[in-house]
Amino acid sequence: MLSLVVILAILGSAVGQYRPTGAISPGQVIRILSQTQDGPNPDGSYSWSFEAENGISAREQGRQKAQDLIEAQGSMQYTAPDGTPIQLTYIADENGFQPQGAHLPTAPPIPEAILRSLEYNAAHPEEDQERPSPGGFRRP
Repeated sequence: MLSLVVILAILGSAVGQYRPTGAISPGQVIRILSQTQDGPNPDGSYSWSFEAENGISAREQGRQKAQDLIEAQGSMQYTAPDGTPIQLTYIADENGFQPQGAHLPTAPPIPEAILRSLEYNAAHPEEDQERPSPGGFRRP
């Protein structure tokens, strides 16, 4: 009887330490391993973070930059379904949400002919003033 209790205790301990690494099924419970929260504080600052047993983690901190403006910066990481590790950092301020990460798409390069045209237009703004606008109307 004692050996059965010992075996069940060892088995229970092993099952309790199991952390799944495969796909998560709907309804599956994912434990939070750590979580912190500070604020909002009287000066408008705050911070939070968490880490889950499936490898998802995130953190953010913010502060009041002006009367109606909060600046926040943070990061998050997780593993995509195809196994790719995703890491994202960001800042959000008066210029909007600005994410950075190797997985984010980038704009294609500007074709050389269009780049030359843009440079020419920037160097010759007076030509825009001399031409009538589309429809034959002159600009004031």
